[in-house]
This record gives sequence, C-alpha cells and structure tokens, in this order.
Amino acid sequence: QVQLVESGGGLVQAGGSLRLSCAASGRTFSSNAMGWFRQVPGKEREFVATISRSGGSTYYADSVKGRFTISRDNAKNTVYLQMNSLKPEDTAVYYCAAGRYAVVTVTMYDYWGQGTQVTVSS
Repeated sequence: QVQLVESGGGLVQAGGSLRLSCAASGRTFSSNAMGWFRQVPGKEREFVATISRSGGSTYYADSVKGRFTISRDNAKNTVYLQMNSLKPEDTAVYYCAAGRYAVVTVTMYDYWGQGTQVTVSS
C-alpha cells in the first residue's frame, strides 16, 4: 500500500513557476514508477509527466515538454514537478500517482493522491 500526498499548488500569474511535491508513505517508493496527471472539471484526467523507478527515464506530454520537469528523490520518498512558464491552460487539479511502469495511461497507476489545485491567471 502506498499513500500519496501532494503539495505546492496555488495561484500564479502566467509566465510564473510552481513546484509541486508528492510525498509517499511506505518503504516501497523506489519500486514504483511515478506520474503526474491533471484534470479540469468536465474533462478526463490527462497525463502530464512520468519518471521511472530509478529516475533515469522521464517522459512528458507534448503540451508541457520544455516547461515542466519531473524528478524524484528516493531517499526522501518524494517526487516533484517543477512547472515553469505557466500558462492559463495549465490550470487544473494536479495528481501524483504510483504504478509499476512509467507509462502515460491513467488506468495503469495503482495509487493516487488527493490532488492539488494549480490556477494560472492571465
């Protein structure tokens, strides 16, 4: 069992930056790939970024590539999402997730956090 708690969301102006954190409980953090997803009301949850168990491999959605960076610290059981050059269309609830593989598919992740709101004003 893995419990995930996100933090770091908030209100920021377009062009600004935020760093999201996701703290995981348990001793199995390093055995899980981690992902970030986001969701706006009325739309499906969409993939943002994922990172492999070791942190050696990452993959991003085209919409955030070059602006967002996913990283992890296995010693701290934490995964991060550094978000730069934020746009109003990045406004969403952001969720972290843990799963067996670093993939883009929502259903392949076994554990989810409660989400943190990110709002980007124009």
